This record gives sequence, C-alpha cells and structure tokens, in this order.
Amino acid sequence: MTKSGIAPQSGAMAGSCQSGPVFGEVLSMAGPHHMMDRLSVPHTPLPATFAAANASQASAVSIPSMARSALLGSSLTKKYWMALTGLFLVLFLFTHLAGNLQLLDMSPDGQLRFNAYARFMTTFLPVKIASYLLYASILFHAFDGFLLAIQNRKARPLPYSYEKPSANSTWYSRQMALLGTLILVFLVIHMKRFWYEMHWGDIGMDANGNKDLYTVVAAAFSEWWYVALYVVMMAALAYHLLHGFASSFQSLGLNHPRYTPIIKNAGVFIAVVLPIFFALIPVWMFVNS
Repeated sequence: MTKSGIAPQSGAMAGSCQSGPVFGEVLSMAGPHHMMDRLSVPHTPLPATFAAANASQASAVSIPSMARSALLGSSLTKKYWMALTGLFLVLFLFTHLAGNLQLLDMSPDGQLRFNAYARFMTTFLPVKIASYLLYASILFHAFDGFLLAIQNRKARPLPYSYEKPSANSTWYSRQMALLGTLILVFLVIHMKRFWYEMHWGDIGMDANGNKDLYTVVAAAFSEWWYVALYVVMMAALAYHLLHGFASSFQSLGLNHPRYTPIIKNAGVFIAVVLPIFFALIPVWMFVNS
C-alpha cells in the first residue's frame, strides 16, 4: 500500500499495462485514427422546434408533388383511364355496328334508310355531343396507351438474362400497343374515307334529299384491297378486344371469383362477334356489288 492508498500492481501486471510488447504492438497497429473509429459518439437529438419546422417544410414540398404525380403521372391512373375509355369505345362499337348492319340491305329502300340514318347521326344534337366525347375518348385512349408503353419500356430497359414471356402471357397481350397503333392508323383512313366525305365531301343527294353516303360506302367496298385491309384490321381488333375487355375490369379492381369468369367469357364473345359482323359488311357488299 502506497501513501496514496493505491495498492501496487504485480510486476507482470504492471509490465503489461505500461509499455510492454503486447500493449505497444496494439497501439502501433491501431493508431490514433483506428482508435477514434472505435469510440461511440452519443447522438444528440435536434431541438423540437427545429425538427417540427423541418418536417413541415418537407411535407409542404412533397405532398403537392406526390398529388400531381398521382393525378398526372401515375401508371395506375393511366390504367384507370385506359379501362374507362376502352369500355366506352366497346359500347360505341355495338351502336356503330347496329347502324352499319343496314348496309346488308342493298335494295333501293335499304339505301334510302341508311342515308336517313347517316343524316340522323350527324344532325341530332345528343348524338353530336356523344360523337365529340367519342373523338376525345379515341384520342385519349391512344395517347394514354402510348404513354403506358413508354413507361413500361423505361421500367425495364434491358431484358432479363432468361426470359420466356409465353409462359405467363399470350402474344396479343404483349402486343397491345402494336395492335392499337394499327387500329388507330386504319381508323384515320376509315374516317377520311367516310366521316370526312359525309361532313365536307362533295357527294350527291338521294331521292329523299339526304346525302348519298351509301354510294360512297358501296364504292369503297367494291375495291378488293380496301376490303382485304378492312378484314385484316378487324382481326387486329379481335385480338385487341380479346385482352383489352377483361383487363379493363381488372384495372378497375372489379375482380371476383364468381364474376371474373363471366367477364372473361363475355370478352371472348365480344372479341369474336363484333369483328366478324363488321368484316361481314364489306365482304357482303363486295361479293354482291
């Protein structure tokens, strides 16, 4: 016991705690920087007022940008609009087919009835308003599909090293953008051939004083290349509907074990019946022209 009251250490203990070889090697290996890395610096929390101000500033910046992204840039929102406009266009196809089936009656009275129907569709105010909604839906559906295709491509710019898409999807479901583009191009040609001529073309009048749109249609469907193009595009429409109708309900979240099979069967029925009857009209008129 020393005068300070501290017991002296043994020789071995004192040597190891002073400048012994082991202690010296540890210091030389660790060095001051490594020793500082082992120190634990206590975390000092930010003041409550500073943290609250920082959080409010972050929320003020992030919430509006997130809202704009959800409304304008979200892929989920784009799929909602694709589904709604697509289902509306399917409804239009039914009404359009119902009117065009009058073309199968190629008698003089049938021609007059079709011309009267065409005049009604272009002059009745509620139908004209619905037509503007139709044009907007076509453009929005096409533009939205284009954006979704680009967004999906950017999400996976490089393919997987091993990829077999046919194991999980059909070829037409993977080519919806291509099918939609072909249909859009054909639609432009189709509207130029009939819709534009009906509104601004120099066509004659029938016996009842209506524009003779039937003669314009009969002339177009007397050309074999246009009939062939029409039939091929109806095949593209069939595959587009085969995937698009059921997937529209899925995008809207309308899935149910009881009703989903009915929706899929209805989609197959629509994808087969609508294009066949549309294609039947030009083929019938070409054969009987």
